[in-house]
Amino acid sequence: MAKTERYQHIRSMLGARRSVSLRELMSHFEVSRATIFRDIAFLRNRLGMPVDFDRELGAYRLLAPPGSAELPGVWLTADEIHALLSMQQLLENIDASGILRDQLQPLRQRLLGMLGAGSHTAEEIARRIRIIAAAPRQCHAASFQTVADALLARRRLEIRYRARASAATTSREVSPQRLVHYRDNWYLDAWCHTRQALRSFAVDAIEKAKALATPAQDIADSELDRQLAAGYGIFAGSDVRWARLRFSAMRARWVAGEQWHPQQQGQLLPDGRYELRLPYSADPELLMDILKYGPDCEVLEPEALRQRVIGLLEETRGMYRGVADGETGGG
Repeated sequence: MAKTERYQHIRSMLGARRSVSLRELMSHFEVSRATIFRDIAFLRNRLGMPVDFDRELGAYRLLAPPGSAELPGVWLTADEIHALLSMQQLLENIDASGILRDQLQPLRQRLLGMLGAGSHTAEEIARRIRIIAAAPRQCHAASFQTVADALLARRRLEIRYRARASAATTSREVSPQRLVHYRDNWYLDAWCHTRQALRSFAVDAIEKAKALATPAQDIADSELDRQLAAGYGIFAGSDVRWARLRFSAMRARWVAGEQWHPQQQGQLLPDGRYELRLPYSADPELLMDILKYGPDCEVLEPEALRQRVIGLLEETRGMYRGVADGETGGG
């Protein structure tokens, strides 16, 4: 039996009974006295289990119920520890501004201690597993903390928000509903009392946030999903349309395995090409994803979306034609 399994069994035996003798443990696992001593020392010193030797009983026992340990109700195998460390590395990479670093540090130290039960070191995992975030934007740590606190405390927020498309700054009173981490950036879904509608706010565009004493207005999850998760990507809304895209045979080998939207419908065509249908409301993000495939993606419908793509391609072509004719691009 692997030592990680033995740790689990010892913990289960101690949790199910008042005490377990050293002799019983040796017999049960068919190991030496020294091995049990090492196991108990590891459980006590490395994992923080409140296990003690009761001389009157001549046996080991827990000083407190198993649920009172630092990780209540959680007992991890080495593989699970490695998965959690990988997740922790992911959080560190997506949290470029260090917003969550203080909160994550105790968990990281706990996991590093537990890693002694496995066959790989934390340094080896960090060296062998790389998770690279794609263009995360910097959040203001203070604003993020205020938003998160108000969200969980169910309090309204007063925010100063700068819209990137217009560069306009507005003050809003919002009831935060949920934080969403999407494509390496944070967004706040909230009921905007100023606009009397649900809105998604990029947290990095919140210049200032202040928690109010007023309780937040709660919106049902079903309504949040209907209005904010029905369309494509983070630019959602209740006015949902369906796009039909066709990808070249070469790109089909990639796109056929991707999920662009939970409600998407896709099919491989006899000639090897791939057709994808998916819902969207606002089109900025969908346009970006379509254009990145260049000639390997054609918009079949709706016609309005097709014309938007054609217009953007013509503008791009005109820009490069101007450069070719000797014009500068900065004017």
